[in-house]
Amino acid sequence: MVLIYLMKKVSEEKLKKYFALTESALKKAKLSKNLSEKEKEIALQFKDFCKRYLSDARHFKEKGNYVTAFAALNYAHAWLDAGAIQGLFDVKGQNHLFTID
Repeated sequence: MVLIYLMKKVSEEKLKKYFALTESALKKAKLSKNLSEKEKEIALQFKDFCKRYLSDARHFKEKGNYVTAFAALNYAHAWLDAGAIQGLFDVKGQNHLFTID
């Protein structure tokens, strides 16, 4: 019953919006200056996780599984937000894409 309710709430339009949001955020998430080599490695790993979850989201959308696609999009974006919060990404002025500015 809950799954049917969720499937009705995750529309193609909503997916389109969140794909665009996450893809824009990924492009804007530039590595911060003066990161240590370890921090750069972590930042690149976060971006890689984001790209992998985006790929998963596309796969699930193509299969018609909008709920799982939406969940994967949320994971993708969360990796970018986590990197921004940790100061790994310079996202100043991008508060429409990230949870911090």
